[in-house]
This record gives sequence, structure tokens and C-alpha cells, in this order.
Amino acid sequence: MTDPDTSPISHWDHSGAEPDHSAPLDGDTACDLCIVGGGYTGLSTALHGAARGLDCHVIEAKGIGHGGSGRNVGLVNAGLWLPPREVRNKLGDTLGTSLVTTLGEMPSYVFSLIETHQIRCDPRRNGTIHAAHSPRGLADLTRRASQWQALGAPVDLLTPAQTAEMTGTRRFHGGLLDRRAGTINPMGYARGLARAARGAGARISTHTDAQRLRRENGHWLVHTDRGTVRARNVVLATNAYSGTLWPGLEKLFTTIHFFQVATEPLGARADAILKGGQGLWDTAPIMFSLRRDGDGRLIIGSMGAVHGPDGALSRRWARKQLARLFPDLGPVDPGTPWHGRIAMTPDHVFRMHRLEDGLFAPIGYNGRGITTGTLFGKALADLLSGADPDSLPIPVSPPRPIRARRLQTGFYHAAFAANQLWKSL
Repeated sequence: MTDPDTSPISHWDHSGAEPDHSAPLDGDTACDLCIVGGGYTGLSTALHGAARGLDCHVIEAKGIGHGGSGRNVGLVNAGLWLPPREVRNKLGDTLGTSLVTTLGEMPSYVFSLIETHQIRCDPRRNGTIHAAHSPRGLADLTRRASQWQALGAPVDLLTPAQTAEMTGTRRFHGGLLDRRAGTINPMGYARGLARAARGAGARISTHTDAQRLRRENGHWLVHTDRGTVRARNVVLATNAYSGTLWPGLEKLFTTIHFFQVATEPLGARADAILKGGQGLWDTAPIMFSLRRDGDGRLIIGSMGAVHGPDGALSRRWARKQLARLFPDLGPVDPGTPWHGRIAMTPDHVFRMHRLEDGLFAPIGYNGRGITTGTLFGKALADLLSGADPDSLPIPVSPPRPIRARRLQTGFYHAAFAANQLWKSL
């Protein structure tokens, strides 16, 4: 029988060049900052915090990147899910403009970290393509292009012919090429951040389950199954994988799933597909993603969980979609599919919560985990080493549970499953 704790959680888990790190906590300890969660946010917090002189200790229940980080698509995108003008409308001109500017610069910052720490994650900064699935989708991309270009961003609106040339399929009505963006092996990036954080002096304890939080004499006690960590401050960097450690934390977002399937290496017969190395996602309400890896595999995915015995339905969906997009490709053999969780907020804007004194929880990345997690980690490290709270990318806010969260989650799950079944026929 396969051990679920040692089985690969995704294609990226066994294809990344960065080594894994495994070192459970061994008894009680103390630190300045305890970080629960070994994904992008937690590891970025540890790396930047240690670089600023904080004694940081990461606690991860499974392995590095076991949650959304190691199951990610690997698109290093700029900005939020929303177009710039809508961000400003929701947050105001000053904060909205600042946030749009900061997030527009984050792909550069992620790639600079990769270069500085020589993270082996197959980085490719050739842009990403937001592809129009319909004329209405193209109209939306046209508005987005206009708003980004007004801010001086290097984005290009692609004609249908240009999109076909870059993607290898004529199924799209156009596209938006964002030259700031790129692709990485997402697990490689997570493990590389862990290596860099340890090199800066942070401690990382994997396979250590944080089970209870308690405030005592101005410090936090993080009780785990392998000992207790005493810390002045705690960051809950669990996002969509928040459980019951802090009551009610999981009620602050709606959970959706995103599944992916990787083909076998396709060699020369897939040379025309995304030949520039860009990653792609489309404008459909139930979006799908497509990219290549360094070995010539196609990785295709969509909203929803893996379905069917051994993922049979999800694999069939992948074969059907690739045949529809690329009729000359020929038969492909999708491997074992996987899925991860995404934390969605009602307005598609992430949150920074202070749950109590010295206890922080960034939440709701809305599918932009690589840049957002890296940004929030840096911002929290700055804050906890003395920076002005006004320097945060978004103000700290009190937690507000989402009404009918379970009903929404159930609806999304059913709708995505039905879509997967319909497109597999």
C-alpha cells in the first residue's frame, strides 16, 4: 500500500531539481517568530525575517510545499485577478494604485530571488498569455490591455492570428501577452526558498503538526505533536489549507479546487505549442490552464477536483481538451492527475488579518499564490522587524466570515465536476 506522506503530491513534486528538506521538531524550543505553514508565504517570511535578524522557525505538518505551493500551475503573474481600474475602485485611488504598482513589480522580484539564491526551478521569463475563449472574453482583455498600457506595463493585445502563432491553436479569439510574467517549477521554487531561508539562519521543522495556540505572558505557545514552540509573534501562513488551529480561520474564504494533468514528454510533435515558453490561461468562467515543462510535457488543468478511479475522468478530460485544441497532435497519455485548493474572497482581493496581538494571518490569494505569497512574506518580515504598518501592501483588517460559505463551496464543486464531465464526452 502506498504511503500518502511519501507519494508525490503532483508532477512538480518528483520533477523538481531542488532537494527536499525533512527535519521534524525535536522537543521544545523558542524563537522570535513562529511561522505555521511551509509554502510560499511561510518560507518567504522566514527568508526575509532571518535576513533582518529575526530568529524564525517554520512549522510544517507535512513536507515543504505540500499544500497549494507544490500543486500550483507555476505561472508567475503580475497583478490581482482583477483589472487595475477595478482594484482602484474597490480600494480607492491611493491604495489601489499602490497595490497595482507593487503587484506589477512582483514577477521581477520573484525572478530576482531565484537568481540571487540560484533556485533550481526551471525559471522562464517569457511572459504569460491570457487567451480569449470568446468575443466577450476578447473585449475584456482589450479593456485590461488598455488599463495596463496606460500604466506603462509591457503588455500586448494579440490578434487571433498572433495568438494562434504563439499558442499553436486557432481556438482563441485573441490574447493578452504580459511580458512581466513567466513560469517556474512551483515545487522547485518552494524548496529553493526553504534552502535559502535555512541559509539565512531560519529553522524549518517539517512533519510537525501544529495542534494548538495559546497566549501566555506576552508570548505565543504553539503546541505541536513533537514539542512546543514559544514565540513573540506567530504567522499562520496556511491560506487555503487552514484547518482548526485557529477557530474560524477557514470561514474567511471560499475554497475551490484546481486540477492538473501532465502528459508524457511529447518531443518534436509539440514544438508548435506555446513555442515561446509562455504559460496560458483563458477567460472562460470555468477557466483552464496550459503550459509546458522543461522535459517537453504539456500540463493542462482546470477548476475542480480530480474525479474518477485513479483520476480516470480527469485524464479523459485532458485527452479531449488537447485533441480539441491541437487536432494534429495525435494521441497523448496523461499521467496521474492532482489538484490543490485555492482560497477565494468575495471581491477577489486578498486580506491581511491580525487575529490577536502578535498573531497574523494573510488569507485569500485568489489563485495568485506565487507572487502574493512571496510579497506577503516580505511584508510581514518588514513589519515584525520594525517597519511602519502603513508600508504593508494592504492594511491589516479584522476577520469577517463569509456568509453561506459552505453553500458556495458546494455549488462550485458541483459546477466544476459537471463541467469536467460534460467536456469529457
